[in-house]
Amino acid sequence: MWETLVNVSRWPEWNQEVKSVTVNGPLREGTVFRWKTNSGTITSTFQTIQPPHHVAWTGRTMGIKAVHAWRLEPNGTKTSVRTAESFDGLLAQLLRRPLRTMLTKTLDRGLESLKTAVEQQPRHPEGE
Repeated sequence: MWETLVNVSRWPEWNQEVKSVTVNGPLREGTVFRWKTNSGTITSTFQTIQPPHHVAWTGRTMGIKAVHAWRLEPNGTKTSVRTAESFDGLLAQLLRRPLRTMLTKTLDRGLESLKTAVEQQPRHPEGE
């Protein structure tokens, strides 16, 4: 699951919300990536990378600054995934309710898409 989540250049393959991604370097804190969604282009920077459990980035679009974090927690043979995002900026304050509604729907769809993508991956016996 970790590899699917942090391989941002492949997000468009499994996340319908993401149309394209350009990554400016390897997966590490400080790496910038730009991604297009139906809402516009977002410029993001990895802030925290703690494999295989935690990744977070900041992003900017249309004067809105966002912070997005993912936490993966082993739970027996499964993994629990938690994600959170916050917005800041004048536009975010003015459109707080509609943005919150849109964000909730987008995060829910993203979680469902991640789950589907991971479940469709071939399973390898332990040790491979």
